[in-house]
Amino acid sequence: MIVDQKVGLRIITREILMVILLMAAWDLVVVILFQIFHQEWMEQPSLPVSLIGSALALFMGFRSNSAYARWWEGRTLWGAITNNCRSFGRQAGTLLGDRHDLMYAIAAYPHALRMALGPVDASEDVERLLPPAMLKAIEPYRNKPNAILYQIGLGVTEEVTRKGIDGAVHGQIDRILSDIANAQGGLERIRNTPLPMQFSALPRALVNIFCIVLPLSMVQTLEWITPLGSSLVGCLFLILDKSADDLQNPFSGTPHALPMATMARNIEIDVVQPTGDQTAPPLQTLNGVQQ
Repeated sequence: MIVDQKVGLRIITREILMVILLMAAWDLVVVILFQIFHQEWMEQPSLPVSLIGSALALFMGFRSNSAYARWWEGRTLWGAITNNCRSFGRQAGTLLGDRHDLMYAIAAYPHALRMALGPVDASEDVERLLPPAMLKAIEPYRNKPNAILYQIGLGVTEEVTRKGIDGAVHGQIDRILSDIANAQGGLERIRNTPLPMQFSALPRALVNIFCIVLPLSMVQTLEWITPLGSSLVGCLFLILDKSADDLQNPFSGTPHALPMATMARNIEIDVVQPTGDQTAPPLQTLNGVQQ
C-alpha cells in the first residue's frame, strides 16, 4: 500500500506513461491531418463527445466506488483478524495457562492467510512460527489457514479437558476462532468473486475509444494545442480507470494492494511478545510502500 503521496504520484505516472505518450502521438497525427492536409471529415461536432464524456465520467465514478468498497472491506476484515488474533493470544497465555504453542500457531495464521489470498510466498514465516506437529498435521490440507484454525481448536479442547476449564470459557475462546474464520471467509469471497465484466473490461475499452475520438472533436477549436487539451482530459479518464483497476483486487501484491505482510508481522509481534521470546522486527516502509 502506498503511504507516500509523492511516491504514489510517481508510480501512477510510470504505470500510465506509455498510454499517455501513445495518446499524445495520436493527437499529433490528428492535428497534422487537419491543419496541414485539411481533412474535412475531422470537423466533428463537440457536443456528442461532451455528452459521452459526461456519461463515461459517471460510469467511471460508480466503478471506482465499487472497487474501493472491495478494497476497504478487505481492510476491515483484516482489522477483525488482527483484533481477534490478539484476543486469542491473550487468552491462550492467561485462561489456558501459557499455551505458547497455540500462541505461536495463531501468530503463524495471518502469514498462511496472506499466502492463500495473494501471489506471495510466506511459507518461511509459517514454518518459522508454527509448531512442528501442527506443521506436519496441516500438510495434506488444501486450505492451510483453515487447517491451522482446526489444529488450534483441537489444542484448546485438549487443554480445556485436561484442566477442567469451565465450558463458558471454552465457548468464549471458540467464538474468537469462529470470528477469525468468518473474516477469512469474507476475504476469500472478495478473492473468488471479481467485479463483473461490466465493471472491469468494459470501462477500459470505453475509455480507450473515448480517447481516440476526443481529439477529433477538439481539433477545429484548439488547432495546434489539441494534443495538450486532449491529453489532459484523456489522462483524467486513464487515471480513474487505472485507480479502479488497482483497487478492485486488494490482494494482488502490487503497491496498491493491502499491506498484508505488514499486518501479519504486527500480529505476530503482538502475540509472541508476551511469551518472552524474541520477535521478528516490524517491517519497514520500502520506498514509500508498505509491504
